[in-house]
Amino acid sequence: MSQSKIIISAPAIHHNASRRLFMRQASVLSAVAGAGAPLALNLLAAGSAAAQTASDYRAIVCLFMFGGNDAFNMVLPTDSVSWAAYAKMRSSLALMPPGALPTGGASPGSPAKLGGVRAISPLNPQVAGRTYALHPLMTRMQSMFDIDKRLAIVSNIGPLVAPTNKAQYNTPSYPLPPRLFSHNDQQSMWQTMMPEGATQGWGGRLADMIAGGNEQAVFTAISAAGGAVWLSGEQVRQYQVSASGALRLGADKNGLVYGSSEVAKALDSIVQNAPSGHNLERYLAQITERSITSEGILRDRLRLASEADFGTPPLAGSGYNPSTDPKLMYLSPDNGQRVFSPLAHQLQMVARLVDAGMAKKTGVRRQVFFVSLGGFDTHSNQNPQHTELMARVAHAMEYFDSALGNIKAHDNVTTFTGSDFGRTFTSNGDGTDHGWGAHQFVMGGAVKGGDLYGRFPTLLARNQSGEFDSPDQVRNGALLPTTSVDQLGATLGRWFGVSDDNVDRVFPNLKNFNRDLGFMKS
Repeated sequence: MSQSKIIISAPAIHHNASRRLFMRQASVLSAVAGAGAPLALNLLAAGSAAAQTASDYRAIVCLFMFGGNDAFNMVLPTDSVSWAAYAKMRSSLALMPPGALPTGGASPGSPAKLGGVRAISPLNPQVAGRTYALHPLMTRMQSMFDIDKRLAIVSNIGPLVAPTNKAQYNTPSYPLPPRLFSHNDQQSMWQTMMPEGATQGWGGRLADMIAGGNEQAVFTAISAAGGAVWLSGEQVRQYQVSASGALRLGADKNGLVYGSSEVAKALDSIVQNAPSGHNLERYLAQITERSITSEGILRDRLRLASEADFGTPPLAGSGYNPSTDPKLMYLSPDNGQRVFSPLAHQLQMVARLVDAGMAKKTGVRRQVFFVSLGGFDTHSNQNPQHTELMARVAHAMEYFDSALGNIKAHDNVTTFTGSDFGRTFTSNGDGTDHGWGAHQFVMGGAVKGGDLYGRFPTLLARNQSGEFDSPDQVRNGALLPTTSVDQLGATLGRWFGVSDDNVDRVFPNLKNFNRDLGFMKS
């Protein structure tokens, strides 16, 4: 997704506004709950009180891969049965077996050029004799999983209404997520639990529950990747920044606009003396005033991107250019050149915001962030295209993990990946088509890393009738999810400090599932 200019559509940013935010939550809940309001309000108050008394800082980061990531090529079972099925069904896409040496002179991005996949050793392999690996380019993520234990894998996850087996999937009356295999709808299902058109995401709904504990409520939910419905709650509205920071709408640090103090004074006068007879004019003035104030806070309190914790300090006499910063450049498997990564640049901005939050400079104890990368709809040209995407994801996650280590924030930030859906196990000859379930990463110092969570699927080839005997594969070998996105979100929500009762409000289908996947330490 493209980066967007700053847009402010959030509650006022001071602590009084945080109290008002809670009161608005209470009034809305009272109107909905009717006779049940006292209990409901007590539960919501308990969640808000817990957030306000929290002394630590915590953040959740969503890294969304738009288009439908082929998780079959990102996390692979490599035991003989699984690998034989993989090789048979994906003869035009298969990666080299574990341990194979790269072939000199092979085409850039091809399996022969990449060499072997990266073997990992889960603490609980789930099935005796089963082995696993990551994509060949995920060398650092391999060590984060096996050695650092800061990386976990949530297996075969996707939107679900209730646990669903293969027979139920084929029963017309059984409740399934609407509009499966549709990009827009499944992006929305992942982010909101509803089809396209939903206005509230589960990241924003979690933020609703904790925003009352943030003195600067406007900074509760932040996107560095344009508009993201995942961040929008009932009360909390996302605050958008570019990857380089908030865009200046008011005076600079010297009190100037376009180099003029008079222009700055005129702008302040317009904003502060807006006509009171027209609601739209008054609201626009309020939005502009909040934008100016918020940008000023970030401008003054964020450390520079060029500092060594986040980037590469420029040579004396030269300015910082993120597009040439070695830390923000990945090695392209396509041409062997170092290439600027917009995804790493987004995560650089998140790291700077986390740093300010940890230092108590921005008045927040809990934050949710959104970053994204597109291009995952690999119907054709998959080998080089998906390889390039995996290089970008691996580099960006490695960069972010390193930056968080620099600012001693590993234990305070949990990052997870998501995508529209997985892909088909079968190949269309040059790529893959729309699937359903997929594997996702969860990264952070508070993560119980080095293990698989959820049930890893059984992968089999088609039988003589053209069907998949695996209980986990439907249609063209697409995965039937055995873990729900609700469970992922609920596990993160509990670590975030949201009470079980309020987690249930955020995830209405959670009652149908095991509510905690167990991948967080506390």
